[in-house]
Amino acid sequence: MRRRIFIAINFPENIKKRLYEYQKKWIDLPCRWTKKENIHITLAFLGYLTEEELLKAIDITKEVTLRHGPFSINLIKILYGPPKKPPRMVWIEGEESEELGKLQMDLENSFKGLQYKKEARPYAPHITLGRLREWEFRRIEPEEKPEINEKISLNFFVESIEVMESELKKTGPEYTILESVSLSEKIT
Repeated sequence: MRRRIFIAINFPENIKKRLYEYQKKWIDLPCRWTKKENIHITLAFLGYLTEEELLKAIDITKEVTLRHGPFSINLIKILYGPPKKPPRMVWIEGEESEELGKLQMDLENSFKGLQYKKEARPYAPHITLGRLREWEFRRIEPEEKPEINEKISLNFFVESIEVMESELKKTGPEYTILESVSLSEKIT
C-alpha cells in the first residue's frame, strides 16, 4: 500500500489559532477554509510512497536536518494567490528566509533518489488559509469581491520539520505526523 507523503513545517498552536482567527474576517467568501490543525508550510511533496520508500524518506529527512539549525519565520501578509493568476486560494506569505530556502533546496536535492519530482515552478513558501470555490468566486461581481491584502506580523521559531501523511477524505485532507525531526543546534 502506498501512502501520500510530504515534508512540512508545522506551527505552534498559538500561531495556528491566530491564523485561524483571520478566516472569520472573510466568512462570506466562497472558500473551503483550511482546518486549524492542518495549517502548515509544505517543504516537499513526495507523493505516494511504499513503506520502504517512506523509511528512506525519513532517513533522508534526518540526514538533512543535521545540516540545518533552527530559524525564525516571519509571516507578513494575507492575500489571494497565486500571484499574477486568477485567484484560487487565500494564503499567507512570509518574509524571504535564507534559512528556509536552503533547507527546502537541501531536501529537494536529497530526495532525488526517490521518485521525487521537483516542482517546475520556483519554491515560493506560502500557507494555504483556504481554497476558493472557483466557480462561485467567478460569479461574484468584481466590485463585490472582498479585497484581501492584509499586513500581519506573526513570528515563530522553527525547531523541527515533520514527515507527514495526507489522507484525502470527503471532509477534506487529514494529516498525520509520522516523524518529527529536530533541526540540529550545531550546523555541521
